Amino acid sequence: MFFVICPSPLRRVNPAWVAVIFWLALFSPGLVFHISSSTVRVVLAEALAETRLTNRDESILTLNQAIELALTGNPGLAEIRARAEAMAAVPSQEGTLPDPTLRFGALYLPTSSFNLHQDDFTMMEVGVSQEIPFPGKLALREKIAEQEALAAADSVDEARLRLVREVKQSWWRLFYYDRALNLLDESEHFFQQLIDIAQAKYKVGKGSQQDVLLAQLELSKLKDEKLNLVIMRHSQNARINALLDRAAETSVQIPAEAEFKLPVIVEPALQDKALHIRPLFAQHRKMLDAGLAKVDLAQKGFYPDFTVGAYYDARQNTPSGQSRSDFASVQLSINVPIYANRKQAKAVDQRQSELLQAQYALHDDHRKIQAEIAAKAVEYQQTKEKLLLLEHEIIPQAQQAVNSLLAGYQVSQTDFTDLLRTQLSFFQYQTQYWQALTNTQQILAELSAEVGEELSHD
Repeated sequence: MFFVICPSPLRRVNPAWVAVIFWLALFSPGLVFHISSSTVRVVLAEALAETRLTNRDESILTLNQAIELALTGNPGLAEIRARAEAMAAVPSQEGTLPDPTLRFGALYLPTSSFNLHQDDFTMMEVGVSQEIPFPGKLALREKIAEQEALAAADSVDEARLRLVREVKQSWWRLFYYDRALNLLDESEHFFQQLIDIAQAKYKVGKGSQQDVLLAQLELSKLKDEKLNLVIMRHSQNARINALLDRAAETSVQIPAEAEFKLPVIVEPALQDKALHIRPLFAQHRKMLDAGLAKVDLAQKGFYPDFTVGAYYDARQNTPSGQSRSDFASVQLSINVPIYANRKQAKAVDQRQSELLQAQYALHDDHRKIQAEIAAKAVEYQQTKEKLLLLEHEIIPQAQQAVNSLLAGYQVSQTDFTDLLRTQLSFFQYQTQYWQALTNTQQILAELSAEVGEELSHD
């Protein structure tokens, strides 16, 4: 007894498939057959039931869920965010005067007796002093810290873009591995059935042993390819878990269907948009502003800073009881930049060189991003055309060829080698379709990161 399950086809199915499947079913009773427009999948009913029970217990990770988990839990992003928060607390510190100094002391105390009444110059002093940088220095220091803090905030946005890109690419890579493994399973079952058919024909003298050996060889190759794919999927599973801050051995289940987009992109528009909204460029511009302020601050280093102070000196009465007058004093001190050629002038040169470095870094990143967008735009367009070609022309034609050869092989009018070769090509075209689909989404993820925003469906 056997069952044939026919879901809604995505493409038209040649009637020859129906006859072939029923013929295959006669050789293997008790199997469940799944027929779609592009594949034939034969599985044991018991294995299918176990798979459904297992999948029911496993959590499905959608792309949006993966991105949300990464943005909330990725430790690398949290580190950059914490650094930005720390730098946001710096500007007010840099723009505030140094703490005043409070001084207490005993002046001119005679060491022979330590008597506060003995000498007229012995006094107890209390005073306060305040360092005051040259006008404009504090404002420049605060401005520098503000620009660096804003640049750090932009670095968080830039890191978020990179993280989303990595999650998308890793997720779509897992999606491709699952689709490829499904295709391999379907091909293995199909070739196993062909082996059974070839053996049956050989036993009745209508086929050759060479047909059986060739089919067995191709089946072994598919099993070897499956082992390699399982290894690669396991590695990718660990990578995406690292991005999501989960244990490496956590199983990641990707949905069987996923929404994808194939927008029309215009390279010049992407280039202009990246220049205006990419956080990396905003970060560079703020670092340039900070660099200019650092040059101005270094030039103000030629001007002195001040220290002002006020002191009160209290004297004790004389030994005879006569009152002594207390003293008050005010002080102003100025640092003198007498080593300006070796210190302040070199500081200006340093800051100017650092400013040039920031300018060159902005220009370099601009050119790199321009080149990356241009290359990815071309690659996306070519991959998109290949995807559409596979979907609308190559795969339907290959399917028709397989159907025709299968029908001919049933009546011994088609060479078994041609059937094998065509079926393998059909499998390869299907694999290329999923590879092209995955590549388009990964390229879009890279372009979104390069531009600085999610590319629309338009």
